[in-house]
Amino acid sequence: MSARIFIPSDSSALAVGAEAVARAVAKEAHARGLDVLIVRNGARGMVWLEPLVEVETPQGRIGYGQVSARDVPALFDAGFLQGGEHTTRVGKVEDLDWMRRQQRLTFARCGVTDPLSLDDYRAHGGFAGLKRALAMTPAEVVEEVVASGLRGRGGAGFPTGVKWRTVAGAQADRKYIVCNADEGDSGTFADRMLMEGDPFTLIEGMIISGLAVGASKGYVYIRSEYPHAFRAMQRAIEIARAGGFLGPDVAGSGRPFDMEARLGAGAYICGEETSLLESLEGRRGQVRAKPPLPAVQGLFGKPTVINNVLSLASVPWILAHGASAYAAFGMGRSRGTQPFQIAGNVKRGGLVELAFGVTIRDLVEHFGGGTASGRKLRAVQVGGPLGAYFPDALLDTPLDYESMLSAKGMLGHGGLVVFDDSVDLARQARFAMQFCAIESCGKCTPCRIGSTRGVEVIDKIVAGVAREKNTELLLDLCDAMTDGSLCALGGLTPMPVLSALTHFPGDFERPAPTRQTAE
Repeated sequence: MSARIFIPSDSSALAVGAEAVARAVAKEAHARGLDVLIVRNGARGMVWLEPLVEVETPQGRIGYGQVSARDVPALFDAGFLQGGEHTTRVGKVEDLDWMRRQQRLTFARCGVTDPLSLDDYRAHGGFAGLKRALAMTPAEVVEEVVASGLRGRGGAGFPTGVKWRTVAGAQADRKYIVCNADEGDSGTFADRMLMEGDPFTLIEGMIISGLAVGASKGYVYIRSEYPHAFRAMQRAIEIARAGGFLGPDVAGSGRPFDMEARLGAGAYICGEETSLLESLEGRRGQVRAKPPLPAVQGLFGKPTVINNVLSLASVPWILAHGASAYAAFGMGRSRGTQPFQIAGNVKRGGLVELAFGVTIRDLVEHFGGGTASGRKLRAVQVGGPLGAYFPDALLDTPLDYESMLSAKGMLGHGGLVVFDDSVDLARQARFAMQFCAIESCGKCTPCRIGSTRGVEVIDKIVAGVAREKNTELLLDLCDAMTDGSLCALGGLTPMPVLSALTHFPGDFERPAPTRQTAE
């Protein structure tokens, strides 16, 4: 029997040499006359250990971290096919503290299975949710999702089941499911990691959604910067269709649902749902006025469910295990789990799936290991480039929707970016305004003009020009953008600016030296 060696094909692993490692392992095994099966799995989420090579042994899967191609001969010499000792050996992966402390529901298979094997997917619980959904009425499926408390994982946190209920009740000759995989926030990579590491979970979630609301067609809109994820989704869709899970007769149910992957063109604004719809329809990505809501009049004017990757990928677990089991995780109105992504100036960047309620400090210090530079941590930005900067005094804030709102921040897509004490928050505030000016679709004046004026006003404040008067002007400008912008791009840009002004006022009171910036 072949020894099974798992070498990730995830983008994070490929970026640090996983392809060369896979070639080296195959070459060395052949030279030694050893029978091995190399499985190109997804990532576990421990980005700092990539390439993380795992070997299946009677004791479990033994991991070897930060493996390079030149390590491979020594690994074979050390007997790594039997889990032998080597300087790169990290032990049984499931026993690592990083993994043991997690509550992996959505990402349970990621890094464990062959991402493009239907047999592997089913062997690890795949399609159990779809099987249960097919035994229920569409209305029962919708109410199960409502009861679970699942909310949008893309930023707004709107109840997923309520959106489904609206589309299910709409009368139309055609309905659509659209998955927003335009993951453009800084420090986020959960969507990419799941599409590359467990694409059938997303496909299953979209099938369940389609059957529940009466939609027969789905689209996954993937950002152009994710070529590996796009190819993985395309191949997974082909495999699922060939396996009878997509098409006119889903899993022998006699009910139709099919889907396809579409590639974006690199516009941050297309992460906003109506801009995404415009792009899918072949037009320039520009925000639509609401109402009508997409649930009533969405893609091609038809009722449309638009959910984030993580929302749809949570559905199979909910249907397989029940709404109450999912709702048992989390706190308050934030139920279930959230895949948190830790990035920036941090020792151990990666993805951690936990129930809502873990604190920023626990994620950054326990899982992240503190700053990579070894300098004092100064700020953590939560929720992407438009999220608030949290100082040390607020790092014990629980990560759930309501607690973040109370702290004048947002959870967003669950991304955390860490900064040490070399960061200049005035420059970061300027970056937020500049980012908005570059990425604005230009449809509304507060966003298009306000962001440009915001850059100019911050420059004047930092330069000491009428500092008090210009600070007051900046606050007024932020109010206008928050209240008057057509979508969340302009409406949320003031959040990082105001948090920097509030928590780090000293950075605006002197000329900015050359310091660390996210630019």
